[in-house]
Amino acid sequence: MAELSAVRHELRTRNLSGSFEEPQCMSPQKDEQQTLAVPFCGSIRGGLRPGKKITVMGVVNADPDRFDISLTCGCGDVALDMCVRFDDREVSRNACVSESWGEEERSIPYFPFIAEQPFRVEIHCDHPRFRVLVDGHQLFDFYHRVTPLTAIDTIQISGSLTITKLN
Repeated sequence: MAELSAVRHELRTRNLSGSFEEPQCMSPQKDEQQTLAVPFCGSIRGGLRPGKKITVMGVVNADPDRFDISLTCGCGDVALDMCVRFDDREVSRNACVSESWGEEERSIPYFPFIAEQPFRVEIHCDHPRFRVLVDGHQLFDFYHRVTPLTAIDTIQISGSLTITKLN
C-alpha cells in the first residue's frame, strides 16, 4: 500500500505530459499512432454522474507486474482504485474517504488481462455503483463510497500498460 501511496503522491505533485491542461480526458485521433504517457492523470469534465461512462483502451506490457486505474476527487478522496496484479491474477478494488481506506474487494469471475494483449475497460457510473466491464464482459460492481458523484473529477492510470485510447 505504501508503494501505491507514493505513486499517487507523485501523480498529484507533478504535471504529467500536460494532462492537466485539457478540461477533459483526451485521446489520440483514430489515424494517429501515438499513445498517452503512463503514468497519466487527467480531468473528467463535469465529474461523474449516473449514465456517464469512461473507456480505457490499452495494451498490457510484455512482462507485466501490475497496473492501476483510479477515479479520484482531484487530489483528495479516491472513489475507485482498481489494481490489476498479474502475479496473483487478481483485480482488487477499494476507496479512500477522508484519508481512510475501506475494505478491499477482490472477488472476480475470471482474470481478463494477458501480457502483450490489448484490452478495453469500461467503467459505467450507475446510481448505486460503478459497473466495470473488460472487453464487453462484466468483471465486477463496486458500490459508491464517495458522494457526491460530481466530485469525482480525475482519472489516474499507472503501471505495466500502454494507453491507446481514453474517453
